Amino acid sequence: MRSAPFAVSASASLSLPRLQPFLTSRSTLPSLGLCHRDPTLFNPPVISCCASQTSPNLFPSLSPEIVVREARFEDAWEVADTHCSSFYPNYSFPVDLLLRLNRFIAMVSGFSAPPGCTMSCLVAVRCHELRLGSLHMVFGFNRGYVAGALTIDTLAEFLPRRGPYKHRRKGIAYISNVAVREEDRRKGIAKTLVAGAESLARKWGCRSIALHCDSENIAAIRLYKSQGFRCIQVPENAQWPEPRAIPGTRFNFMMKLLTN
Repeated sequence: MRSAPFAVSASASLSLPRLQPFLTSRSTLPSLGLCHRDPTLFNPPVISCCASQTSPNLFPSLSPEIVVREARFEDAWEVADTHCSSFYPNYSFPVDLLLRLNRFIAMVSGFSAPPGCTMSCLVAVRCHELRLGSLHMVFGFNRGYVAGALTIDTLAEFLPRRGPYKHRRKGIAYISNVAVREEDRRKGIAKTLVAGAESLARKWGCRSIALHCDSENIAAIRLYKSQGFRCIQVPENAQWPEPRAIPGTRFNFMMKLLTN
């Protein structure tokens, strides 16, 4: 059985993938390093406030140290590093740097979703609580700040179009690029990210949520099934688009109905 990150999507391929922007409109100046081997090469570790200090959290935290929120501009390099270290762990310099730069540029380039579609990136960030009397602060260190990330959108690219005019299907959210740093795995972070994606999909008014998963990644399949996802049998010879990945990879298409 091959070892793989939790979710495999269209952007998990050996060739440079088509990447999607993940950033929300609330942007600030970046504090980013060079690559995962030495993220402090350009900037030393700094303290930055996480969302729980400046605005209400969208989703419940896994623990006092982990908060799930939508990605911001300053998260871009670490999201790129988390993704590439998960999906391309065996590449060395300079290929690993090029992969991260490719991912980073795609994230900050500002491409928008097609009309009527929405996309976002959720990050699980390490935060630390500091209590001084009545003062309560939550902060995180940039080094290893992003522990995991995923993409969620309503593009419905992996479902057959409807009708003679091939309209996109609506009301279906799609999860991709679920990646957790190696040192943070088996701590429930992926499960919490998926739960956050479901909450955001409900906020968007979606009726169901779907994903593709490597059929040999038993741990990931077990995780998604525990979250209520079920494998959907694709009709034989159906012309469904599939994620671009390593040739020969087989996928399970999994879906979950969302209830209020």
